[in-house]
Amino acid sequence: MASLRFQMLKRSLAFTARLPGMSKPPFPSADELSGGLSDEHRRIIEERRARMERMARLSPPPEGTQIERVDAGGVPSAWITHPDVRQDRALVYLHGGGYYAGSLKTHQGLAARIALAAGARVLLVDYRLAPEYPFPAAVEDATRAFRWLLRQGFAPERVAVAGDSAGGGLAVAAMLALKADGEPLPAAAACLSPWFDLAGTGESIRTRASLDPAIRSSDLAFVARCYLGRADPETPTASPLYGDLAALPPILIQVGTDEILLDDSRRFARKAEQAGVPVQLEIWDDMFHVWHAYARFIPEARRAIEKIGRFLRSTWDRRG
Repeated sequence: MASLRFQMLKRSLAFTARLPGMSKPPFPSADELSGGLSDEHRRIIEERRARMERMARLSPPPEGTQIERVDAGGVPSAWITHPDVRQDRALVYLHGGGYYAGSLKTHQGLAARIALAAGARVLLVDYRLAPEYPFPAAVEDATRAFRWLLRQGFAPERVAVAGDSAGGGLAVAAMLALKADGEPLPAAAACLSPWFDLAGTGESIRTRASLDPAIRSSDLAFVARCYLGRADPETPTASPLYGDLAALPPILIQVGTDEILLDDSRRFARKAEQAGVPVQLEIWDDMFHVWHAYARFIPEARRAIEKIGRFLRSTWDRRG
């Protein structure tokens, strides 16, 4: 059963979403994009971005976190580390935000908590955002940052990749791109509430619409089209659900029963298992989209992050 703190948080988020001036401004229908982005579309996107930046203030990095901005092969990024973590292991973290929002500021708190749990430094990647930079810009930046890490002397078996929401899908998309180019792959991937299917074919998008206070079903098609541009939504490096998953490294997926993207994780895990990929699918009762972001407030988020850390540490330990 979910903790009292979590139940209070979920009710608070659901209530706030109904208050005038407090809720996320809704996106219009994706059909409206046929004529291109209007000034109103861009206003909503900017308002959503600003709201995400404000929300990040509620989850600052743990005390002792060290943050250093770096240029990761032409991609603005930040090293997030702590005196208690190993410096010879690195996690590439790809933030969520529907490919149109998110930044180094919005996710440094979550990335820092995962760094501590995994006992490794984190490279938080500030990849280019849509609609200014549509697909495949995010994939290009993610793979560029990974290649930069290898040039810094990190062995692939000492590097992992992780991300939440769009960033969770991007983590696997980047691995598919690296595999297609015949390049080394990271040792593992951790995907938090991942978005694997930009075609939006999962049944949970409809069946969980009233349960998930963190993300609207009605927004997905518009956000996907902003990112995809003219690309086919079933392109594997945009929607990893449709990719050839064979030979990918171990993958941990965490998703909540109340998420509209629940079926993305279920279907991807099933396909990965059929392809011979070591995959762990954790379905957390009552949790909504990226509950991990509230680790400062709820024990479920802290436990989930601890499990991510154990998964990454055990994978690295096996690889030597």
